[in-house]
Amino acid sequence: MIGERLYELRKDAQLTQDDLAAILNINKHSISSYERDKSEPPDAIKIAIAEYFNVSVDYLLGITNNPLPLSREEQVVRLPRNFPKKYLPELKNYIDYLMYKSKN
Repeated sequence: MIGERLYELRKDAQLTQDDLAAILNINKHSISSYERDKSEPPDAIKIAIAEYFNVSVDYLLGITNNPLPLSREEQVVRLPRNFPKKYLPELKNYIDYLMYKSKN
């Protein structure tokens, strides 16, 4: 999955493999190998790719289809895995209520 995503990101940025290799301070052969899924980049390179293209590592790995990384300033509340979807609107209403209450 990372190969396909890396290829798409590189092409969208109009970069050659040589360009990206220079940016990441690695050789062109490595970029080619990653894009063809012949090898997997080390974690440090995955992070560098994600930071350069402003995407999440989860996106590179195919865990999510949302390329946007979480902002370090965003707060995230994890719901239980079995949280009923039918209660999501009610939960949002409650969050809105708490936000309103905090302003007054």
